[in-house]
Amino acid sequence: MKIILVGYMGVGKTSIGKKLAKKVGISFFDLDEIIQNNQKCSINSFFTTNGEVYFRKIEHQLLKEFLSKTDDFILSLGGGTPCYANNHFFLKENDIVSIYLKDSATNLAVKLKNKKHKRPLLHTISDDNLEEYINKHLFDRSYYYLQSKFIVNSDGKKKQEIINEILEILNSNI
Repeated sequence: MKIILVGYMGVGKTSIGKKLAKKVGISFFDLDEIIQNNQKCSINSFFTTNGEVYFRKIEHQLLKEFLSKTDDFILSLGGGTPCYANNHFFLKENDIVSIYLKDSATNLAVKLKNKKHKRPLLHTISDDNLEEYINKHLFDRSYYYLQSKFIVNSDGKKKQEIINEILEILNSNI
């Protein structure tokens, strides 16, 4: 089973993915970690040194390679991954269960406010403008996120509730 989690940064793709993987009994991977291991530097450092365009090129190459060589996994994508290099087409492939974890800009702003320094796209955004910035991003990215086969509204839900909803999806679609 190939499961891909999609959604905006801070929605919980990694933490939910790790817990879900334990429940399902398959391996969890985070695309950002795959990139960091491949490039031997942090995402922030990579962005600063090489820029977003080159980052997106490497991201696409490593995603394509991972999907072609790996079976039975849960993979968390970066928030922008589906929006570049036609990566959203991977979400529709027959052997992939893609799930969009959808949250509101208000909740995401609260979650990300104290973590902006770890996020290359957010570290220059003021707290006052954060929710508006996220809203714009969500609008711009919604087409790509909605290419996922399933949507789980995570707005205001506990992680276990979200995991339970994903398990229901997996149980009814295996």
